[in-house]
Amino acid sequence: MTTLLLCIGLLVLGYFTYGKVVERIFDPDPSRPTPCSTMADGVDYASMPTWKVFFIQLLDIAGIGPIFGPILGALYGPVALVWIVVGAIFAGAVHDYFSGMLSVRNKGASIPDVVGAFLGLHARRVMRFFSLLLLLLVGVVFVLSPAQLLGNLTGLNVQFLVACIFGYYFLATILPIDKLIGRLYPFFGALLLFMTLGVLVGMALGDAPVLPNLDVTVNTHPQGLPIWPLLFITLSCGAISGFHSTQSPLMARCIRNESSGRLVFYGAMIAEGIIALVWAAAGMTLFYGPEALFQVIQSGTPSLVVDQVCRTLLGPVGGFLAILGVIILPITSGDTAFRSSRLILAETFSLPQARAAKRLLLAVPLFIVAFLVSTQDFNLIWRYFGWSNQTLAMLVLWSAAIFLRQSGKFHWIATVPALFMTAVTVSFILQASIGFNLSPGLSNPVGVAAAALALAVLLRVKPRNSHTP
Repeated sequence: MTTLLLCIGLLVLGYFTYGKVVERIFDPDPSRPTPCSTMADGVDYASMPTWKVFFIQLLDIAGIGPIFGPILGALYGPVALVWIVVGAIFAGAVHDYFSGMLSVRNKGASIPDVVGAFLGLHARRVMRFFSLLLLLLVGVVFVLSPAQLLGNLTGLNVQFLVACIFGYYFLATILPIDKLIGRLYPFFGALLLFMTLGVLVGMALGDAPVLPNLDVTVNTHPQGLPIWPLLFITLSCGAISGFHSTQSPLMARCIRNESSGRLVFYGAMIAEGIIALVWAAAGMTLFYGPEALFQVIQSGTPSLVVDQVCRTLLGPVGGFLAILGVIILPITSGDTAFRSSRLILAETFSLPQARAAKRLLLAVPLFIVAFLVSTQDFNLIWRYFGWSNQTLAMLVLWSAAIFLRQSGKFHWIATVPALFMTAVTVSFILQASIGFNLSPGLSNPVGVAAAALALAVLLRVKPRNSHTP
């Protein structure tokens, strides 16, 4: 537990130190009106208290990703814990803060329009494609995962449960944000906290074996899959996830004061990192080695790991409540994934959303497509989700870097993680079987070269207040 508690402590320390640095560099203005007051429409732009906005943001971003991703990342060994801590503080939370605050500064615009404002029209189109693809995959993954868990828990038909979850998603997509999401999420947040603390306390007080030695040079993956770049694609939520940037604008439309941004955006990412640490540690300790963990994953999905962890640590009653919390997590991201898709489509077609008929016009075809995708193989969907997710994160970080450089501010807080994620995403798609299937000896150098090229382009951007010839 010493290793795990140290990692959790580092995340908390990162919020109070590096989070403050990021906030000072951005320089929020408490006196500046936010979109919830200047563009209130009672549907998507609605003022809510900061504590509620924080909980909604956390539940929006903390879907099944910070549980499934860390469980899969645990196969690689303790290096997964290091990636969660370093990634969350220096990449993920920076990404989430700027995606939220730049949306606040741009009238609550969705992330494609925010990125387009700094990278141009072509980037806006690329971001719309990646955002809608990612949100569709997230929505589908976060239908299948809770349906499978509920099926294991209740014995009900999984397809029936899929239909029920789709029905809830449809209502959450078209109703005003404070009518359903705003009322349910505080209760869901309590379940989330119980689940995380329950598993943590269960590991501390139980008879589980200890965590492996914190040797980051050892790769324990049973199939021998390389850490670079696969770990950084597989373990995204909990470290850095592009999906978060699609969710931040939802709360950018509801936040009352710019000074709350560090808690809502940076803080929610740190909280998700803590959730990810708990589940990565559980995967490393409760299955007597990565081979045993891999066998459980192969016999079902990571949802079977969740089921066994909760029942082992918390008993039948506690396990039931914890599993219920894990079911709620993906549902509270799937609903807002479809809601974000509707808003991106609305901005694409310049279609106001105050009237219910206009919302239905976009929601109905969106859900038809999502249902068709849900009939495909889960593992294939997850692999495409991982790459598109991290590619989106990379593009958002470059947008933040350009914003900071244009503003004459210290851009390296966004540039360094953007460089890293560029190398990761390019290397992965070049060598992955779902991509170009090239050798690591070729794809990895090309990934690094792509990052260097992107840096060269950034450095050509001159600050707006620069007098350099």
